[in-house]
Order: sequence, then C-alpha cells, then structure tokens
Amino acid sequence: MNATETRSILTIALLAAFADGLKDERERAAVKRVADALGPDAGFDLPALYRDVLLAKPDLAAVAAGLQSDGARQLAYEMAVGVCDADGAQSPAEREFLQKLAAVMGINGASASAANDRADEIADAAFAADPAGGSAAAAAGATSAAAAAAGPQAASGAVTGRPTLSEAEMDKVILNASITNAALELLPESIASMAIIPLQLRLVYRIGQSYGYPMDMSNAKDFVATLGVGLTGQYLEQFGRKLLGGLLGGVGGGLGRAAGRQVASSGMTFATTYAIGRVAQRYYAGGRTLDAATLKQTFAGLVDEARGLAPRYRQQIEQQAATIDTRSLAALVKRI
Repeated sequence: MNATETRSILTIALLAAFADGLKDERERAAVKRVADALGPDAGFDLPALYRDVLLAKPDLAAVAAGLQSDGARQLAYEMAVGVCDADGAQSPAEREFLQKLAAVMGINGASASAANDRADEIADAAFAADPAGGSAAAAAGATSAAAAAAGPQAASGAVTGRPTLSEAEMDKVILNASITNAALELLPESIASMAIIPLQLRLVYRIGQSYGYPMDMSNAKDFVATLGVGLTGQYLEQFGRKLLGGLLGGVGGGLGRAAGRQVASSGMTFATTYAIGRVAQRYYAGGRTLDAATLKQTFAGLVDEARGLAPRYRQQIEQQAATIDTRSLAALVKRI
C-alpha cells in the first residue's frame, strides 16, 4: 500500500468519525489526540489532515479516488464501518455516509451489507446473554432505564455489594479479557480491531451484573466514557497503528509482520482493558459512589500499573493470537 492510499484511508477514517457530527466533546478530543499521536508515523501532517476534515469536509469521491486497488477500497470501507460502530448502533447520518462511501468506491451491496452485519454482530455480542443464562434485555428493564437517567453515581434497588463471582473468578475474567484484547491487537485482519471495544464493554457489563446492578449498553458506555476512554478515538488509534505499521493484511497473514511498535500497542491495549475492569470492580463494589474525578484518577494509575504487568503475559498473548478465529469474533466476545 502506497502513501497516497494510506492518506486516503486515514482521511476516510476521520470523515467516518465526524459523519454524525461527533458532538461529544470527549470523543472529539480523543480523536484529536489520536491524530497528534499518530502524526510522526504517518509520513504526512496527520494533525493538519484532522483539521481539514473537521473544517473543510473533503469531497468523499475525490478522497476515494486515491485508492487504487480493490483491497485498499475494501479495507477503507471496513475501517469506516468500524469507526461508525465503535460507539454503538449507527446513526442515520452514519448509515448515509457508509452508503455513499460504498457507492463512490464501487463496493457492491452484498459486500457492504456483509461488512455491516459482521460489525453489528460483534458490537451486539457485548450485551448478549451472559454465561449464567441471563439476557441483556432482561437485565436492563425499567430499573436500568431509571438508573441511566439518574446518572453514573445513582444507586439502584437492593444491591448487596456481594458479587456473584468470587474474587478469583473476577480476577480471571478481567485477566482473560485483557489477554484476549492484547491478542486481537496483534492480528493482521482489520476485523480483529472491531472486537476490542465490545469486549471492554462486555467486561463492564458482566462486572456490574455480578454486583447486582441492572446493566445495558448505555450504562457500560457511560462508565467507559467517564474514565476518559473515547470509543471512536480508541478504535481509530488501534486501526491507525496497524495501518501505519504495515500490519494489516488478509486472513492467514500471520504475526510475522508485527513490528515492535505493534507489540507495544498490544501492551497498551492489555493495560487499558485491565484498568477498565479493575476500576469497574471498585466502582460497583463500592455502590457506584465514586465520582468522575476519582474514577479518572484511579483509572490512570491502574493503566500505569497494568503496563508493567503486560510483559509477564506476553507468551500467553501471542499464543492466544495464534489461535483466534476472526470468523467467530462475536462468540469470542460473548465468552468473556
């Protein structure tokens, strides 16, 4: 893939991020941080490209014309779908953007639908029936709606603070999610990146349910956002590092092309997931009384701590990466 195609794909990624206006200032700031962080590796002024997309809105057809191969066009479309799905269900504006993108790149309806369906399946897996047999719909209910309306600190109902998972089981769930996400970060298939955020949301969802709280998508998303983890920004960074590192490839591409920077990025994904799980454990165990500032401070400290833990599990991460079937990512998310 040449520099022109890389620039076009990253431009489409940013256009996808802003397709719905990206009204959440936390997400807007996260996307800007990604542009600044990836800039030195891009080979061009990525922060300036971010500003151009935000202010000038480049013509989509002109940007797509820079993609010379079918593979590059398919990769760009899959990436755009991942960006639009990163924060949940696609908005009407995002669906319209994806339809226009498919049209200007000549991607047929069947291929576009297949990419959308896979992304939706992976995203929905975060809130599917839990291992104990409960369902997201049953767990959410009217109480969940009331809790969501009351905000992240609202307590609900008769919650004892005693989890249904033992401490050892909770440790295993958090560690397993962290190792799995770090393994996904190493894979060359673009679809693998789409499972990282749903798996993090799944982790919060399961921990909250374990402590007796009714959980749904908004609860988990709001919690992660309160920590300062931008969902759209996180996906853009994961995909961008793979793209700029030359890791992305087709199924069966193997791990041989994983550069040192990708291993470091995998370690950061491990740390982020681990810290999300540990903060969620403290938050729900404490009756959801921690305020936003305390949550952010605790999360930042745990990320630093977990970055030191990641090398200890490097062999397990690589072993798991070698066994993941990217055709079954939704099932992988549900197992957490």
